[in-house]
Amino acid sequence: MGERVTFCETCRKDVCYLESAVTLRNDLKGETYEYNGKQAVCNECGEDVYVAEVEDYNLKALYDAFRERNEIISHERIMKIPKKYNIGKRPLSLLLGWGEMTFSRYYDGDMPTKQYSDMLQRIFNDPNAFLDLLELNKANLRSPTAYEKSKRTTEELLGVPNTSLAKIDIVVNYLLCKCEDITPLALQKALYYVQGFYYAFKEVFLFPVDCEAWVHGPVYREAYFRYRTYRFDSIESIDKCDESALTTFEKAVIDSIIKNFCCYSGKILERFTHSEEPWLLTRGDLPISASSSRPIPKELIGDYFEAVKKRHEMINPSDIEFYSKTLFEQISQ
Repeated sequence: MGERVTFCETCRKDVCYLESAVTLRNDLKGETYEYNGKQAVCNECGEDVYVAEVEDYNLKALYDAFRERNEIISHERIMKIPKKYNIGKRPLSLLLGWGEMTFSRYYDGDMPTKQYSDMLQRIFNDPNAFLDLLELNKANLRSPTAYEKSKRTTEELLGVPNTSLAKIDIVVNYLLCKCEDITPLALQKALYYVQGFYYAFKEVFLFPVDCEAWVHGPVYREAYFRYRTYRFDSIESIDKCDESALTTFEKAVIDSIIKNFCCYSGKILERFTHSEEPWLLTRGDLPISASSSRPIPKELIGDYFEAVKKRHEMINPSDIEFYSKTLFEQISQ
C-alpha cells in the first residue's frame, strides 16, 4: 500500500490518500453481495475520496462475486480462450454461432447470459469439446487458415502427435478410396484390424499410433475427431489414393481387411472387438458405458493377433477370412 494524490471534496484540494483492503456490501440485480474491495481515504481529513482505479476495482470485484454465485464464467477465463485455442475473437464468435462481435463484448467485460456462459465454460475446460465445435462449425469460419491453425493448437493440447500419423493417414485414405460404404465406427475397427494382422504377419506394427479402449471399441483418436461429424453416415469416399505409398504386402493386408471385415456394419465390428482380449483386458472392470481413454498396449494387440494367426494356421493375408467368419458365427449364436 502506498500514498497517491487525488482531489478531496471535503478539503477542496489535492491530497495524498491511503488505499486499504476492506469488505464491501452492495446490491446487484436484487441481491446483496459481500466481497473484498478497496477504500481510498484522505490523509488529512480521514474522509473517503474518489479514485477511479479504486472504483473500477470495486465494480469488478462486485461483478466477480455475482459471477461466482450465479456460476457465470470469470472474465479472466474468457480472455484466455482465444489464446488457448489460437483463434481470433471474431472467428471464435462465429464458430459458436453467435453474432460477430458477441464474444468481443464478453472479452471486454460484458456479462454473458447463463446459456452463453455454460458454452464458454465447457470449451474452456475441455479441448475435446472445442475440437468437436471446430469440426462441426468450421464452415462458419471465413478463413481455412483460421481453422487449420486452431486445430493444430488444440490437437497439441490433446497430445495428438503430428509426425507419427503419416502412415495411418495413408491407410485411412486407402480405406476411404477402396471401401464403397464405411462409417466412422467401421473405419476405426478397420484400422485396428489392419494394425493387428499386419503385426501378426510381419512382427512389426504398421503405424506407431496407439488406439484407446473407448466404449464402442478400439479408437484412434485423431482419425476419430477428423470424421466424427459424419456420425452414423458413411464417410465421403476418396476418388484417388496414392497406392505407391504402400508396399505390396501392406496393400494385401488392407485389402483382406476390406474384403473380410468391412463387409460388416460398424456395430457388428464393434461386437467383434468387444469379444477380443485387447479391448476387454484394457477396459478391465470398467462399467460397459464408462468413458475411458486408456491406450490398448501394443503388446496386447501383437500377442493376441499372433495367437489368432497361429490358431487359424494363416499362411497369407487372404486367410484372415477364417477368423472374421468365426467371429461372426460366435456373435450370431
